Amino acid sequence: MAQAIDLNLPTPSEFPAFPYSPPYPIQVDLMRHLYTSIEQKKVTIVESPTGTGKTLSLLCASLTWLTDEKNRAKKGILDALGTETEAGRDWVLAQTRERRSRELEDQEREYEERLAKARKKEEAMKKMARSRVHKKAKLADAGPAQDLEDPDDIFLPESTEGFDEEDNISPAVRALMAQLAMQKGSSKNSFLDGEEEPTCTKIYYASRTHSQLAQILPELRRLKLSPVSASSAQCSSSVDVSRKRATPDEDEIPVVYSRTVSLGSRKQLCVNEEVRSKSKDLDEGCRELIGEKGDKRCHYLPLISEDTRMLDFRDQILASPKDIEDLASVGRLAHTCPYFGSRRAIPQAELITLPYNLLLHKTAREALGIDLTDQIVIIDEAHNLIPTLLSLSTTRLPYLTLSTSYRQVCTYVAKFRNKLSGANMLHLKRLVLFLDALMKYALEWKEKNAKADKAQTEVMTLADLLERLGRKVASVNLLEIEGYLKSSKIARKISGYSDKEAEKIDPKSRPRRGAVPPLHAVEAFLLSLTGTNEDGRLTFTLVRTHSGQEEVEMKYQLLNPAPHFLEVVECARSVILAGGTMSPISDVINQLFSQLPSERITSFSCGHIIPETSLQTIVVGKGPRGGELEYKAGKQGEETVIGELGQILLNFAALVPRGMIVFFPSYRFLNTAKEVWQKSGILGRFEGKKKVFFEPEQAAHVEQVLQDYASAVHEPPGKTKGGLLFAVIGAKLSEGLNFADDLARAVVIVGLPFANLGSPELRERMEYVKQLEEKRGTRRPPGQKDAAAELYENMCMNAVNQSIGRAIRHRGDWASLILLDKRYASASIRDKLPKWIGGKMTITDGFGRAIKELAEFYKNKRI
Repeated sequence: MAQAIDLNLPTPSEFPAFPYSPPYPIQVDLMRHLYTSIEQKKVTIVESPTGTGKTLSLLCASLTWLTDEKNRAKKGILDALGTETEAGRDWVLAQTRERRSRELEDQEREYEERLAKARKKEEAMKKMARSRVHKKAKLADAGPAQDLEDPDDIFLPESTEGFDEEDNISPAVRALMAQLAMQKGSSKNSFLDGEEEPTCTKIYYASRTHSQLAQILPELRRLKLSPVSASSAQCSSSVDVSRKRATPDEDEIPVVYSRTVSLGSRKQLCVNEEVRSKSKDLDEGCRELIGEKGDKRCHYLPLISEDTRMLDFRDQILASPKDIEDLASVGRLAHTCPYFGSRRAIPQAELITLPYNLLLHKTAREALGIDLTDQIVIIDEAHNLIPTLLSLSTTRLPYLTLSTSYRQVCTYVAKFRNKLSGANMLHLKRLVLFLDALMKYALEWKEKNAKADKAQTEVMTLADLLERLGRKVASVNLLEIEGYLKSSKIARKISGYSDKEAEKIDPKSRPRRGAVPPLHAVEAFLLSLTGTNEDGRLTFTLVRTHSGQEEVEMKYQLLNPAPHFLEVVECARSVILAGGTMSPISDVINQLFSQLPSERITSFSCGHIIPETSLQTIVVGKGPRGGELEYKAGKQGEETVIGELGQILLNFAALVPRGMIVFFPSYRFLNTAKEVWQKSGILGRFEGKKKVFFEPEQAAHVEQVLQDYASAVHEPPGKTKGGLLFAVIGAKLSEGLNFADDLARAVVIVGLPFANLGSPELRERMEYVKQLEEKRGTRRPPGQKDAAAELYENMCMNAVNQSIGRAIRHRGDWASLILLDKRYASASIRDKLPKWIGGKMTITDGFGRAIKELAEFYKNKRI
């Protein structure tokens, strides 16, 4: 009788892959928590401040589990060969297990050797690129175009039967994928035979921007990864997975890499300079070009007959970790499209890095062929997740785009009426009916609200809108119309015909390749409406165009970020939300995971790696004259309040060495303070203490301001006393920037950045969460804030916590955090600050005490 398989992986006490020895205790605790969460299929929220090695810990823990999982799976394959044998026949089982073990090892070795060859080929290509010029690949002629009785017939709709739901993938790539699928049926055990894709568990690592994702790869290369042992006798992290395999070309495989691919958009990965220079929209330009024939077709996308070229490029992608820029460079060298090549590498990749939108959009996942079932999902910089989810669900439809679409559809129907099938005509008539009714209502709404004293905004449900559009429209199935637009690609056909007719009238009106069809905006708007439920709202707003005229803009948005993300959570094995400041964590759970059982949700908040003496957090609730400090919106325009604030900051600037950053709740408050200080002369007194800088409202000027500020901070003693940077909470300088060491020896937060309650959209969302809590029957203790007030406060504190995180950036750093408002002393606010500062906070009873505390702190930190 064979021993029963231990299905559970014990959490390791050590992580040999971690590159620094020994790791800090909090890093070990974090990695153990992550490993356990993955094994137990949990959703976990991790708060790990900058400097604690968050990215390295995330990668090390997840890849260690992935290695152990591979060993467990391979041991399972061997044990599945037999659990019991007849007496005297144990040797048969032993022989079978040994043979199967060799087969598994051979498969792994063959693949590693293949990737090693791809690495060598890539290096050779780089050397050759320095001494020669690549020639444009000659494409096979696809033959003469089919003769048409009417040249305009090319604009007829495509057949809607058997269409792929997603039109982002070219016909050539679909054919290649279908060809591989057919080969799988007769393939052998090795996935190298017939190119059968391995069914490996994957880690999807998402972050907000490509620059943030690019920081992952250097950390990945530092890990001491070991090859997987196919014949491992155990399934824990303590198993000897570093056993050498006898191979004749052992020296050709010097490094073990986790098979990694970075995913991006055409904007980052397109290497066809003609498309990049001439296309108004890269997505549209690419789709047009790959639909061409012969020499007009994109020469970076291999033909079906050149599939080996794409497979070789896939191996180059997986041979060593590459960020987006690396992928584009390799694509140019290989003369192969990195956009489609990276997607071809997904099935065999173990670690996939991608931006939020590609992971969170269901249509994007389907287009890429991403299946999250039983996979690991890591979302870094997750403090942005809720606003991102709400933003991704928002679609806008300006009236001008709506009217242009209506006009183009009507012209198209009039031209092709006798050539369109009955089904096409039916769908187009319904579309015309909907567009006509929506236009008429938008004009009526504009006329009604344009006479008002101030710009108007109205929020309504989909049911409200359909009722106002009339009974005929209410009976139209919007889902069928949206499906028809998607499958027939009629938007491009209509736009193409309209452009051709416009060129006849004015030859100079020819649009650039890749111009986005106006009907695409209508299609996106319809898609939002068809997926709507009680969580969705429509907003009609009067906006001023560049020409100075008022125009109606329609916007759809979700009030609840959870539904779309729930699809990810339900599919994935484990979901990890990680950020430097995730507090208040209860808010993340309430907004995203209220429908999950509590036993599936865990959280982990790291302490900081800095000594307690390196961080000072003080709440200053009283000014020099003894008055309470409370910078509510109503007081932010009072000159006496702003004058006193200037005196307070002058006192701080006299004590803080080098760099000091002051965050204001809004640009309006900051600009008002700047004007008052200029008149009173306080701004000049600031200049006597430190060189003063203000956060620019235009993003293009941010880099220069930061450079000038850094120069002022780092000037030798005697020339300057440092720099003073005034910034805005939630703006360009409040997150994603590294103000390490002298750049931020103090971070001052002025007031609390509560959102404008005058916003109809905000009020609608607050009312929604309040009603949602009532439906769930949740009862709050007497005196506790309701769900709407809690959301309002949490939105404020999320922004504050990001600004606070600018100060401490590594183990040797030190700084003071000064919270300038009496409301920071309240228990509800303190509980929503990051845990790593909560226990070290000093609430001063007077301004003199605050100055004394600061002076003592900096006296012990003289530099």
